[in-house]
Amino acid sequence: MERRQARLRRAFALPAAAWFLLTLGAVTRVPAAEPPSDTSIPKAPPRAEGEGPFARLILRGVTLIDGTGAPPQGPVDIVIEQNRIAEITAVGSPGAPIDPEGRPKAQPDDKEMDLQGMYVLPGFVDMHGHIGGKEQGTPAEYVFKLWMGHGITTVRDPGSGNGLDWVLEAKAKSAKNEITAPRIEAYVFFGLGRDKSIVTPEEARQWVKDMATQGADGVKFFGSPPEIFKAALDEAKKRGLRTACHHAQTYVTRVNVLTSARWGLTTMEHWYGLPEALFTDRTVQDYPRDYNYMDESHRFGQAGRLWKQAAPPGSAKWNQVIDELIGLDFTLDPTMTIYEASRDLMRARRAEWHEEYTLPSLWAFFSPNRVAHGSYWYNWTTEDEVAWQENYRIWMAFLNDYKNRGGRVTTGSDSGYIYKLYGFDYIRELELLREAGFHPLEVLRSATLSGAEALGMAKDIGSVEPGKLADLVVVEESPVADLKVLYGTGAIRVTPDNKVLRAGGVKYTIKDGIVYDAKKLLGDVREMVKAAKEKEGKGIVQPGM
Repeated sequence: MERRQARLRRAFALPAAAWFLLTLGAVTRVPAAEPPSDTSIPKAPPRAEGEGPFARLILRGVTLIDGTGAPPQGPVDIVIEQNRIAEITAVGSPGAPIDPEGRPKAQPDDKEMDLQGMYVLPGFVDMHGHIGGKEQGTPAEYVFKLWMGHGITTVRDPGSGNGLDWVLEAKAKSAKNEITAPRIEAYVFFGLGRDKSIVTPEEARQWVKDMATQGADGVKFFGSPPEIFKAALDEAKKRGLRTACHHAQTYVTRVNVLTSARWGLTTMEHWYGLPEALFTDRTVQDYPRDYNYMDESHRFGQAGRLWKQAAPPGSAKWNQVIDELIGLDFTLDPTMTIYEASRDLMRARRAEWHEEYTLPSLWAFFSPNRVAHGSYWYNWTTEDEVAWQENYRIWMAFLNDYKNRGGRVTTGSDSGYIYKLYGFDYIRELELLREAGFHPLEVLRSATLSGAEALGMAKDIGSVEPGKLADLVVVEESPVADLKVLYGTGAIRVTPDNKVLRAGGVKYTIKDGIVYDAKKLLGDVREMVKAAKEKEGKGIVQPGM
């Protein structure tokens, strides 16, 4: 057992090292990581799932949560023609018989689905969805079905770590519905694929031009020297590319979130660079004297002590930063879920879905390891967790204030690291926004319309309205009452005769008018995991066992 995990860790060493180079700003004086070759990463098989699209599909008797923040409305009938919503018709009052005369009439060849009592939402947008691949030992089919099984119909891959060509091919196949996968927006790590470093603004501009020509939708930065970062952002804006940034600590003293937003950055990832924009009595984080950024126990341990060094909630500096970022139409994509193990390692490590849904290769990648990214549990303490709990309290206060003043907060998961599983931990992100103070309808808006706006796709997706694409989620219980019903494992309920059961889980995911049985998709994933365990002769094993 230990020997097999050791072999897997060695296999992950090179990709993790490549990630470190990117985080350090590999485009400046450090050779950039090369994208993997297409042949090294399994591609999703041809689509074998889903029915449709239909000339005309009618969803009967649903309660609509439209994604705009409006309260639930129902019963309504939703008419879909091919892949677009054609009509939404109120057909009665809750609890009263529906008068058939007031309903859209079905033609002989129409497809009708009786969904009375169920809820329909817009398809979810994961703003930070790494497709995974060689590094985690996760085939594309596995990742895509976990996403689709949780109602995620659009994903922004923030980096195209499998190689831009690979991601663009998957994007094209998904757009044609040749594979079972969400829509894909392909952002590319700044500098990915170069055989030399970018050391001048002119080289930065040329790289951005090249990525636009190749078909990238956006650029993901970790930070760069100011003159290079500023030039790349300017060129991206000229080329119509959107931008995202994880403000790595190696560059944040020179460019924090406020600076990059002024230069045209459209989205910040996580929260790095935001506390630094709120500093009032320092310019550099209070690092311990033995700190080494390349030691992830240092990096993540001290990150949990950063927010308390910033201006406090409600202060003049706090308010000034919020107001300026909102004025710049800046998007916050917090990905709180990916850091949750930092405040409660046991919860993330023992999440109930790991046993049936986490591949053995991915579990090995998660396990404590000095090399694999995000596996920094080899020296994690109660003090670290307490610091992170306080970190979350202040971070959440900022997000809630930002939202309340009209700022855009989106939903991203960054799964595939730190015990976080695709699909499942997107739903966990929704729960964390709820903990931050968002009303459930605000949470669902962040997961749908806000993400669509941030991607420039709101004319087609993000809300349930006539004329928009038929990207929808169907659930049997109201997520406004309980977000847990969106988990693939459902929510625990007890019947009147005291029997414990599971309720919920997405019933249908509709993408482009094609109806997918979400539970069947998750069943396929369980079979993949079961087969992998049988092949390797093991299950989920805790470190040291």
